[in-house]
Amino acid sequence: MIPKAGSPGEETLALHCQAYRVTVEREYRFDPARRWRLDFAIPDKKLGIEVEGGTWTNGRHNRGSGMAADCIKYNTAVLRGWRILRFTTDQVISGDAIDVILQAVSQ
Repeated sequence: MIPKAGSPGEETLALHCQAYRVTVEREYRFDPARRWRLDFAIPDKKLGIEVEGGTWTNGRHNRGSGMAADCIKYNTAVLRGWRILRFTTDQVISGDAIDVILQAVSQ
């Protein structure tokens, strides 16, 4: 399946991962019982990576229902043994996100 084009933050992070040779799966479904997907995943390390869009524009992740749904999703992932890294688009663009991802991968 070819993933649909993501947000500017997701597309930038995909380029950073490629440049640093970090192999990720996009839109990874981590829970067979739900339709939840992680923006990026490194399944063999059980590392999930989320790019939170709309942080300055009252996007879905910042509204009550979206934030509540995200909390349930992220907590479920953690209970299933996943580590979840969350970044804003600004953190991706600045390079901070790939720096943290590289640290997590090397652990």
